[in-house]
Amino acid sequence: MWFILALASAIFAALTSIFAKIGIEGVNSHLATALRTVVVLIFAWGMVFLTSAHKGIGEISRRSWLFLVLSGLATGASWLCYFKAIQIGEVSKVVPIDKLSVVITLVLAFVFLHEELTTKSLIGTALIGAGTLMMVL
Repeated sequence: MWFILALASAIFAALTSIFAKIGIEGVNSHLATALRTVVVLIFAWGMVFLTSAHKGIGEISRRSWLFLVLSGLATGASWLCYFKAIQIGEVSKVVPIDKLSVVITLVLAFVFLHEELTTKSLIGTALIGAGTLMMVL
């Protein structure tokens, strides 16, 4: 199931890039990000209440709150940078660079989460990095 959800995530992320590039034309990138964020906020809270997940808010630890807030700040910063980048650049070049987040995530997961770096993941990381360079140069 995780694979299907991850694939769906990739498809929706691709649609996000295309829809955003079309929608951002003539719109300030920060305003566009804010509007997109409102839609995401409404959608996310709708899912929370639809699934009754709101009952678990009181059980969230301080540590989880801290890291969820930090994650939200990182997401906001990422979206602001991304929207400005696609506004002034070509989506076909911005997206591969944005997807270098895969490489950065693997390195950070190794350093901070002590996840295993296998030969397969190292080769994949190198290929993603090389592929990104080939696409944008």
